[in-house]
Amino acid sequence: MDKPQVSKYALAFVIITICIDMVGLGIIIPVAPKFISQLAHVGLSDAARYGGWLAFVYALMQFLCAPLIGNLSDRFGRRPVLILALVAIGIDYLITGLAPTIGWLFLARTLSGAAGASYTTANAYIADVTPPEKRAGTFGLIGAAFSFGFIVGPVLGGFLGEINVRLPFLVAAGLAFANALFGVAVLRESLVKENRRKFELWRANPLGAFMALRRFPTVLGLCGVLVLMRFAHDANPSTWTYYTMLKFHWTTAQVGWSLMAVGVALMIVSGWLTRALIPRIGEVKAVYLGLAAGIIAFLGYALSSEGWMLYGWIAVFALLGLIMPAMNAIMSKEVGPTEQGELQGAVTSVAGLTSIVAPVAMSYLFAYFTGASAPVYFPGASFVAASLCLVLAAIVFAWVKPHRVSEPDVSPGTAEQQT
Repeated sequence: MDKPQVSKYALAFVIITICIDMVGLGIIIPVAPKFISQLAHVGLSDAARYGGWLAFVYALMQFLCAPLIGNLSDRFGRRPVLILALVAIGIDYLITGLAPTIGWLFLARTLSGAAGASYTTANAYIADVTPPEKRAGTFGLIGAAFSFGFIVGPVLGGFLGEINVRLPFLVAAGLAFANALFGVAVLRESLVKENRRKFELWRANPLGAFMALRRFPTVLGLCGVLVLMRFAHDANPSTWTYYTMLKFHWTTAQVGWSLMAVGVALMIVSGWLTRALIPRIGEVKAVYLGLAAGIIAFLGYALSSEGWMLYGWIAVFALLGLIMPAMNAIMSKEVGPTEQGELQGAVTSVAGLTSIVAPVAMSYLFAYFTGASAPVYFPGASFVAASLCLVLAAIVFAWVKPHRVSEPDVSPGTAEQQT
């Protein structure tokens, strides 16, 4: 059956939805310590502990709810699930902005983690409306939206937080509600009725999602690659600030600029390079290229002797952004049109589960090798561990040997046409 005809406004809505998700995450970074301190009546040290548990709750809810959302979208369609998720995200920000006590923040993070799995449905929507040979490029736009949201979020949060610590959340709520209305107006359903399937509760949970994917052993193997990749990736948000402040004595402003550089570099790779390069070299080579770049960049981070060197390694690190678009394209070809939502739900659960464990593990490595009892003082230990994770990911990817991948098209003008 032909793909549904979807307007450019509908695709824009999906991209904006992902962007708003990331703006909501990024907007918290500059204002969270002060806001938590006010609500819990504690100092910054204790506020950090609350912040860690809030992150745990968010990741746990994404892990638990992503398969449910994916299966609901396979049953009822992508449109209602996406719009309702945006409304829920708006309510989360509203609760946060008006929260009278710290307990309300945990309620808001619980709701946000559940609704934040909306990119599960967004990825399924992309798979519905995009020909297989062009999915990697279009999935790259999702990565660009992530990066752009991460650039805008911290800047917006810092600026509005100077006016009022609650204002960033109220603005984010308004953006989410406005985008939900935009979706009502422009978003057409992408999942035709013939491709919908019965909702089964046993499949709509993390364990059920993985059990259902046993029919696709290649996908299960690729999920192993994703676990290792995400474990490596989470070394950055877990230890970057501590590493740069301890080793190079960076200020918070310098840390902020470096994170903005990471976001810009990833946006360039996800928004442009994926669409230009992957059609030329193919999805498998794109994964290997991204993994190799990550291995080199993390080692570069760990061994840098001057702070300015990190910016060069950031440019290399950004090529890691090739992996997810290529992997999403590969995996989407391994399942049928009735199971795209379930696939993306399982993938999101993998990311959520890893994001529960990885920050704790990477932070522990950093603390251990910079502590008084360390056998050798080495602040870059978590980055070396991340590099080793990517080496293992490359080995697993080679072992899985995905078959349903597109061949690179090197005919004149092909890549340009697909961008």
